[in-house]
Amino acid sequence: MIEVSQVIEHSGYEKAASSRFRLARFSIFLDLVNSIPRTDRPLRILDIGGVEAYWSDKRRLIARPTEITLLNLDGGGPPKAGFIFCRGNACHMPEFADNSFDVIHSNSVIEHVGQWSSMMAMANEIRRIAPNYFVQTPYYWFPIEPHARTPFLHWLPESLKFRLVMARKCGPYWSKAATVDEAMKTIQSSSLLDKRMFAALFPDASIISEKILGVTKSLMAARKRS
Repeated sequence: MIEVSQVIEHSGYEKAASSRFRLARFSIFLDLVNSIPRTDRPLRILDIGGVEAYWSDKRRLIARPTEITLLNLDGGGPPKAGFIFCRGNACHMPEFADNSFDVIHSNSVIEHVGQWSSMMAMANEIRRIAPNYFVQTPYYWFPIEPHARTPFLHWLPESLKFRLVMARKCGPYWSKAATVDEAMKTIQSSSLLDKRMFAALFPDASIISEKILGVTKSLMAARKRS
């Protein structure tokens, strides 16, 4: 396992720390991009679940022309130079031929696509569509649930989790649920992975641990096959 250690110097600077994490992750993606031989066309990047704003301060770091396809369930905005907006399902992408992109990027998406069979379907599509890929996901054994920002919540049984979500708002993303149905949909909206599970999804990739204060916070899978 490769390890990338990050330290947050002050908990009050959450936004700045989050930005540092993203830039550190992107440096791994850049290393992947730099290993891809140059051609006479733009580098073709598929960002699964990505948004244009994410690339606003990162695209300039890639020292070559790029064509970035952003794939989401709801499509995207109007055509824009250097971007292609595409509506699609990460678990089934028949619109893309084998190796039709140079590299795939996906950040905090695979844990949201459903249960194991859906995650495996997404991973297989990623491995099919590009020879190089970078996939990041939060780590199950990190003590703070990343969406609810609540310690140990994801380790509780569902019978307790849904009651907590009905009792109060949890973090910036999980609103207080009004019904059991709403609460269950919220807590089942993500399924976090441990290292062995993530490695099983991406057996041909290097699994990289992102750490905070010595504790693994998220996992990254990177494959170079240029």
